[in-house]
Amino acid sequence: MPSLVKQFGSCGGVFLQLRYADLLTGLFQSIGLGRLLGALLVFCLLAIRIADPSIVSEMRFTAFDFYQRIKPREPQRLPVAIVDIDDASLEELGQWPWPRTRMGDLVTGISRNGAVALGFDIVFSEPDRLSPEKIAEDNPSFTPEVLEELRRMPRNDDVFAKAIASSRVILGQSSIRTNDANRDTKVKMRAVAHAVIGGDPHQFLNSFPDILQNLPVLEDAATGRGMFSVRPDEDGIYRRVPVVMRVQDQIRLGLAPELLRVATGGDAFAVRVNEAGIEGVVLARQFIETASDGSVWPYYSPSSRARYVSAADILADRLPAQRLAGHLVLIGTSAIGLEDFRPTPLGKPMPGVEIHAQLLENILSKTLLKRPNYAVAVELVAALILSFFVVLIAPRSGAALMIALTISLAVGWAGSSYYLFSTNQILIDPVWPAFCIISSVMLMSSLNYLREERLRQHIRSAFGQYVSPDLVASLAENRDQLSLGGDRRELTILFSDVRGFTSLSEKYREDPGGLTKLMNQFLTVLSKPILDQRGTIDKFMGDAVMAFWNAPLETADHEHAACRAALTMQKDIEEFNRIRLQNAEDEDVLPIDVGIGINSGTCIVGNMGSDTRFDYTALGDAVNLASRLEGQSKAYGIKIVLGESTARAVEREFAVIELDLIRVKGKTRPERIFGLLGGVEMREDSAFAALSETNSAMRSAYNQKDWMGAQSALDRLMGDAKALHIDIADYAALYVRRIQAFSENAPGDEWDGVYVAETK
Repeated sequence: MPSLVKQFGSCGGVFLQLRYADLLTGLFQSIGLGRLLGALLVFCLLAIRIADPSIVSEMRFTAFDFYQRIKPREPQRLPVAIVDIDDASLEELGQWPWPRTRMGDLVTGISRNGAVALGFDIVFSEPDRLSPEKIAEDNPSFTPEVLEELRRMPRNDDVFAKAIASSRVILGQSSIRTNDANRDTKVKMRAVAHAVIGGDPHQFLNSFPDILQNLPVLEDAATGRGMFSVRPDEDGIYRRVPVVMRVQDQIRLGLAPELLRVATGGDAFAVRVNEAGIEGVVLARQFIETASDGSVWPYYSPSSRARYVSAADILADRLPAQRLAGHLVLIGTSAIGLEDFRPTPLGKPMPGVEIHAQLLENILSKTLLKRPNYAVAVELVAALILSFFVVLIAPRSGAALMIALTISLAVGWAGSSYYLFSTNQILIDPVWPAFCIISSVMLMSSLNYLREERLRQHIRSAFGQYVSPDLVASLAENRDQLSLGGDRRELTILFSDVRGFTSLSEKYREDPGGLTKLMNQFLTVLSKPILDQRGTIDKFMGDAVMAFWNAPLETADHEHAACRAALTMQKDIEEFNRIRLQNAEDEDVLPIDVGIGINSGTCIVGNMGSDTRFDYTALGDAVNLASRLEGQSKAYGIKIVLGESTARAVEREFAVIELDLIRVKGKTRPERIFGLLGGVEMREDSAFAALSETNSAMRSAYNQKDWMGAQSALDRLMGDAKALHIDIADYAALYVRRIQAFSENAPGDEWDGVYVAETK
């Protein structure tokens, strides 16, 4: 009996082993070799990212640099200035270093000009060699009387210290850059009052074991002391600046934040810490979010001389009044011979002092770039999910879908990264997740190609006898009907676009189906007037519509038809908005507002596209101008903007006024643009005649630089518009701003009245 049980147990074990092997085989077959290889590739790529070798980090940094180059920080008027020891100052006052008495005069001059506080991006670690007692030591051959007189004179460093003590001055300190220079006996540092919120920050902070300080007499006189040491990344670019750091096991602020601390009262700062590292610094009654090591990413704007004041101008009392009033001032140098230039993400070297100034501007304007502690986790998870998605669907997808998928995922991720940068200043790596996606697609596409090639060979051998060679010939018999090309014809082109579509979409963020339904209803409203006026709808582009007249069917009055359609569109949109508001369950209904641009001209119209896919559409300069005119409807506050060719054709039957002579974006030749205000009823109204005459008078005075006359005509124009019950407030306000600007800064004799449009 035991023997029987033992044999039965052995058979059961073999059965389970066979069953387990079958399950593994079935699992392997269901997953497929391609997917397994793809998953292995993904995990290898993730491991490389976690290791983060220099080539990977440089790819990431290059992308972040590219973001700043295509969209640098907009310069702002902020109370930050740089007193520059520039080449002009050295040429006027002599070579560097200057006597400390002159530096004292510089401090006094800056304070006298109203600066709140000033910081030195310079360290004064040795006694002044130009001090009287040093001159006496170096020149023992002088007469005893001269030597005695020199020794009785005050030391230059004492004079400098007195000037420092009379102002709010932050002295810069620097790290010892090599381990060999670190001293066994450290020079005692002055403690700075601070608090720590959370755990111990020392293990996370950038560490500087030794420090180069100023002379004790200067340190004693200063209000504050800040570190101006900044370490570049491995490629030598200065992307990050420490706000708080560890120096000789003390927690210290950088030069710019220390200047801000002193300028706002000199209160203690606080360092906030969590398990991942430094969260940020509480300074000057605000929280500055940092990376885990206490550093921040400045958002650079291009180097600008507007930040700079020449030191020579202060010392010679040539500085304009109020130039430094209420400012935080950094003193440094841009002189070529002193070589204080640093590579930046913008691709151009920048004086080191300006890096500190830009950091200060970032803190004041809250525009620091953010690389959150969770960024790496987000990037890894995104790379994992998106790459696995590719691996999962690739074996059953065609080449076209794979290409579209690759572009969509990679561009979508990169676009999301740029969106976070441009809207919230958040830095998320666009490169490595996209690289993982592309690598996965390349692997899976290669495997798909090999598999398809094997299947193709099998199909050829199995079914080749059933395929007729005449099939291709029969499909090519009517090829001429599918040829590309077009006719040259005079067209009137209309472009329309929804204003504030982003806000409208955001309201439907939880109901995309509702947004789709709304847009279908809205586009139906826009389409009907076009079709009623015998127009051709070229395409719908999201919330935008392109249409044209005089093709494919000829329309004798195509300019008039387009204008009638545009006016009807505006009228129907108003009714559409009224019905939406009436039927809305809540009162928070965003009205839909549409801008329209119309232009006429010679175009090529016909089948355009590729040999395999084409559309009936129109091409030409007149089309491009019509698109630009639609964009100008927002700028001028006129809902329908006409090109000159269209306006001249319809001005006898429609209420049209001249708006401007502009050079639209992307074109060199100026275009005269017009506003379509109404139809024949308004055109025949005496109130419109008055408005048209007043507008012409305003435009004439404006072109003749008669700013008072133009302003007077604008005032009358508002009254004329009120009589017609039309709103031209934005149009009038635009010219008011221009007139005010030209009144304060008159254009030169070469001004021809042409306005250069900055937007599409």
